Amino acid sequence: MDTRKIDLHVHSTESDGTFTPEELAVEAKNQGLSAFALTDHDTVDGVKQARKAAEKAGIELIPGVELSTEYKKKEVHIVGLFLDEDNPALLSHLADFRDNRYNRNEKMYRLLQQEGFDITEKALRDCFPDAVLTRAHIARFLIDKGYVKDIPTVFEKYIGDGCRCYVPRAKVTPMEGIRLIHDAGGKAIIAHPILYHMSDATLRNLILDCKEENVDGIEAVYSTYQPGDERYIKALAKEYGLLLSGGSDFHGTNKPMIKMGAGMGHLFVPYEILDKLRN
Repeated sequence: MDTRKIDLHVHSTESDGTFTPEELAVEAKNQGLSAFALTDHDTVDGVKQARKAAEKAGIELIPGVELSTEYKKKEVHIVGLFLDEDNPALLSHLADFRDNRYNRNEKMYRLLQQEGFDITEKALRDCFPDAVLTRAHIARFLIDKGYVKDIPTVFEKYIGDGCRCYVPRAKVTPMEGIRLIHDAGGKAIIAHPILYHMSDATLRNLILDCKEENVDGIEAVYSTYQPGDERYIKALAKEYGLLLSGGSDFHGTNKPMIKMGAGMGHLFVPYEILDKLRN
C-alpha cells in the first residue's frame, strides 16, 4: 500500500502565507510529504524559489496558483496545478489582478483611516516588504500595532465581506479562471467548495458551468471538512466525472490551527491523487 502523502494547496509570503517558498520546502520535508503544490493567490512569483528548494530537499514541487473568481455573487476559488509559470498570457492576467488588488487596498486604507487607524501602503510595505499585500496583512498590521485585539475582530468588524471598510475586488468568473489555467497548460480545480455554503442545487450548477470549460477536478480532501463533507464532495466528483484534489490551505501563522500536510490533525491526501491528476 502506498502511504506517501502530499499537500496540493499551500501559500507562501508571495501572497498571504508567512513561510517563504524556500521555507515551505523545508516544512514539507519535516512533515514527511512527498510532494506539495505552491498555490499562492493570483501569483506564481514564488514557484521558482520553491522548486529549487524542493529539489534540494528531495520533494516534488507542483507549480500552481489560486485564482479568486466570482459566481452568483459568491467568491469562488479555482486552483491551477501543473501550469507553466512563465506563460505570458498567465503572467499578464496575474499582473492585472495585482493592479486591481492594489487599487482595492488603497480604498480600504482610506476607509480604515476614517475609523481612526494610522495605516498606509508605505507602513504595510515596511512591515511586509516582500509580500503581495492582502486583507490578511492588513489584519496582521492592525493587531501588531495594537489597534485591534485579534484577526476575527478585524474581519468581523472592519474588513470582512460586507463590513464598513470592506471594498469588493474586481473578479473574473470561474469559467474564465479555468480557461486561463488551461491556456497555461495546467489542471483546473474547484477549491474547497464546502466553504462557499452553497445549496446543493447551486453547487451543482457551479459544477455544470465549470464543466462547460472542462474543469478537471474538485477539492474533496480539505483541512476543515467533516467526514460527511468529504463523502459528499467525493460523490459529486464521481457523479460529474471530476478528478479529486486535496490540500491543507496552509498559511503559516496566519492560520495557526492549520498545519502543512496535516490540516487540523486529521488531513491525509494520498499520493495516488497526484498520480491521477497528472495522468
